[in-house]
Order: sequence, then C-alpha cells, then structure tokens
Amino acid sequence: MEQADIVLVDEAHLLLSKEDAYNNFRYNNHLAEIIKRSKITIVIFDPKQVLKLKGYWNQPLMEEITGHYHAERLKLTNQFRMNASPDTIEWMNSFVTKKLLPLPSNDGYDFELKIFDDPSRFKEAVRKKNDEHSLSRIVSTFDFTHKKDGEIYYVDEEGVNMPWNITKDNMTWGEEIHTINEVGSIYTVQGFDLNYVGVILGPSVSYDEKKDKIVIDPSKYKDKGAFTARNDMDHGETEKVKEEIILNSINVLMKRGIYGLYVYPVDPKLKARLKNLREEANYDSN
Repeated sequence: MEQADIVLVDEAHLLLSKEDAYNNFRYNNHLAEIIKRSKITIVIFDPKQVLKLKGYWNQPLMEEITGHYHAERLKLTNQFRMNASPDTIEWMNSFVTKKLLPLPSNDGYDFELKIFDDPSRFKEAVRKKNDEHSLSRIVSTFDFTHKKDGEIYYVDEEGVNMPWNITKDNMTWGEEIHTINEVGSIYTVQGFDLNYVGVILGPSVSYDEKKDKIVIDPSKYKDKGAFTARNDMDHGETEKVKEEIILNSINVLMKRGIYGLYVYPVDPKLKARLKNLREEANYDSN
C-alpha cells in the first residue's frame, strides 16, 4: 500500500462512513482508509454539515476512528463568513436546535436578518439585493420534488413558485446571472459564499405552539438519497439522524450570506410564529 506524506481533507463531514457502491467505495469508513494511506492526516470536520445517512458522522465516531492513532484536536469556535452580530449568529444556532429566540438586534454590524410572510415581497427583496450587490440568491430546504431528468420542477408552487436549479456539471450556480430566477438546493450552495441569501423553509419545518419550538417532519423531506438506509442503525436512531440531517441542511443554508439572511417559511404555523417575532422586534420586512 503506497502512502502519501500529508493528506489534507477539507469538508471531512462529507466523507462516507459506510460502504457505498454508488460511489465505488468498498470499505467501511472513508477516513479510516485515508489515515492508513498517509503519514499525516489533517481533517476539517463540522458535524453540523452532515447531510446524508451514508455519510453520517458525529464526534464519538470521529474519536473512535482517530483513537487508534496519536491525534491532536483543535476546536474552531468563530466563523468569518457572515458580518452578523453574535446575537444574530446565536439566533441561527438556536433555530437549528429547534429553539426560537426573539429576533436579535444587529446594530453596529453590516448584516440584515429579515422574516417574510409574503412570497412576492420575499422574492422582490432578494432580487433587489442582487441588483444592488450581486451574488444574492434564493435557496430552499429539500422539501419539493427535484430530479436530474431535464424536466423543470417548481418550489412552493402556491407561493414562491420558482423552478429548482437546472444542474450543469460545468456551472457554478451562484455566479450565473440567470440563476436569480431559480432556487438552489443544499447541494448547490454548500461551501459557497453569497452576499445575501433568501431561505425557503419548506413543509418539513413546522412549529409546535404548545411547546414553542420547531418541529421537523422527515416524511416531508424529498431528498430520498439523503436517507438511504444503513444496517448499523436501528429505526429509532435512523429517525433521530434524519431529523438531524434536515436541521444541518437549514444550518448550512442560513449561513451562506455575508451581509444578509432573508427567511420565508411555508408552513402556516411557523409563518405565524415568525411573523409574531418580527412584529415584537419591530422589524421591517420591506
């Protein structure tokens, strides 16, 4: 077996953690095989960006793999993409743990957090930012049918009513001028910086009025490839991880914008609650 001197793996949360014939991977764990084939392995890993069951990672699994070696661990605590205040970032972080906080002030920071209940105003606001600053796009949770068969599929037909992105292998979606008229998926924008991002929260993201918390319904999530079954998880663990994957996708989508995040929820209960939070904070949605 040949060995590399140093292997650097960025986005290590995208490595496979089980055999996957589709990707011609015939081993049990991507990272374990990489370590065997390198003298020094450096991995950058974010458990909040795991998006598929077949690539499911958590801290215990990472430690199980690296525990057989002399491993040094460094924890990165700050992000440098968004110009948002700590309170705004905390609002996003809490959202993806299913907790709704009051909308924060972003005074002193060049960042806009806005909540929309009208799809037309939501689209208009993102397009206006794109005209003014470029690199502003609408993205959505994977709650609407989207296939790579050359057909056009629409996101939230009764509301936003825009087509999913048309995937092309040689195309950087967010940099193409015409894609202001499309909706990007999690796979379109992961690892990509936008100036402003408009996020559609689809039907899988709802709200429990009694508990005052976000509710995730994996049965409404249309990315079936993300939920490919694995035999090393029981039903209960699988359902828990499915919810985690949806929350991770929201985390990634919400944090694409350097200067602003615009949110449009489809679910009526969540829409009403976020509208109330906006009014309580006296936020403008224009």
